[in-house]
Amino acid sequence: MTETQILRGVPGILRPFKEYLQGIGLKADDQVIYYGCVGTCTPFVELLAIAVRGLHIQQVFVPLLDEPKAKCLQDVADVGMQAAAPPARLNPKVLVIMGGLAMPNMPITKEQIRALVAQYPGVKVVGVCFMSMFEKAGWLDTVSFDLMIDATIDPVTVTKR
Repeated sequence: MTETQILRGVPGILRPFKEYLQGIGLKADDQVIYYGCVGTCTPFVELLAIAVRGLHIQQVFVPLLDEPKAKCLQDVADVGMQAAAPPARLNPKVLVIMGGLAMPNMPITKEQIRALVAQYPGVKVVGVCFMSMFEKAGWLDTVSFDLMIDATIDPVTVTKR
């Protein structure tokens, strides 16, 4: 059964993510691994990570799909979630695929994402994108997301004096 909700704002992104992770029975130190673009995806990864920091899971950021460059995300006092030391190993329970990977001119294909998921049998797959990026890139016919959060940043109001 597929259920769709329409939510608003940053809590509309973070709350369903946290509820989903709480609902799948993660244990302390289970890994949630975020795959995304350096610079553009990392602020959103940090937001997602801060929302679930109380679950005591290990959170890891992987730039693009380059797992040897993985870094653990740690809660830094007075700053928030920040990339730190590499994890001892990768053993994910959840893969979070960020929509920046599906943007035009990125060196990542939907077939590479399918192969990534196949490396980790039984893993849950979460997609987080903006402006229907997975749909626009044609990934939805190849990547099966257990949870997909598709946010819209519209309108954007800019005031200049």
